[in-house]
Amino acid sequence: MNLAPEVLFNIAGFPVTNTIITTLITDFIIVALVIIFRLTISLYPKMFQNIMESVVEYFYDSTKDIAGSRVSFIYPWVLTFFIFIFIANIIGLFPGFETIRFHPLGNLSEEGVPLLRTATSDLNLTAAYAITSIAMTHFYAVKYTGVKNYIGRFISFQMFPIFMFVGLLEFIGEFTKIISLAFRLFGNILAGEVVLGTMSSMMAFGVPIPFMMLEVMVALIQAIVFAMLTMAFMNILTEKH
Repeated sequence: MNLAPEVLFNIAGFPVTNTIITTLITDFIIVALVIIFRLTISLYPKMFQNIMESVVEYFYDSTKDIAGSRVSFIYPWVLTFFIFIFIANIIGLFPGFETIRFHPLGNLSEEGVPLLRTATSDLNLTAAYAITSIAMTHFYAVKYTGVKNYIGRFISFQMFPIFMFVGLLEFIGEFTKIISLAFRLFGNILAGEVVLGTMSSMMAFGVPIPFMMLEVMVALIQAIVFAMLTMAFMNILTEKH
């Protein structure tokens, strides 16, 4: 498997990769789930509604316990990141997901490239989510703590030069957060796909099942980790003290 996603075709010079196609499919699934939930919501919930309500309640309560009154603006981001990342991770585990081949030049004699590929195995997407997470964290930090307090986190002349050095480390740390969020998600999902591909090539039946179950756990855990880290970063930077 290549580190970079495969380009399927170009639209006005813009390369459309197989991970973009999968991202659109993920978006469609999320919209469909929201519509189904809205149409089937009832005072006597069935299994689907119970699952959705449990997910919503878990992340809301977790965010409220940590962030308190700031749950109103932190929680939507936490839940959004979790839902998208989890669905993007899990649909890549469906049997035959990457076996459909696409021939960019229409040459059927060539092997072609996978039409679909797990969206979160694309560093472009995980980096975009990481940048969005950190950018919104700093936006809320400025909005709710004020410009003076926000700048004071990174530039302080008290106990010079100790606090100045600490502020520099804090500033560098904000960039490492982006790298950490992006590469953690990308690396775990890509590694899982490589392992599953290797096991499946050795034996198509039986052997890949334990690894498949492991990747289901990884898909869930990585979605939770990304969402919870976003919550923690937002909570820390929006504290006035």
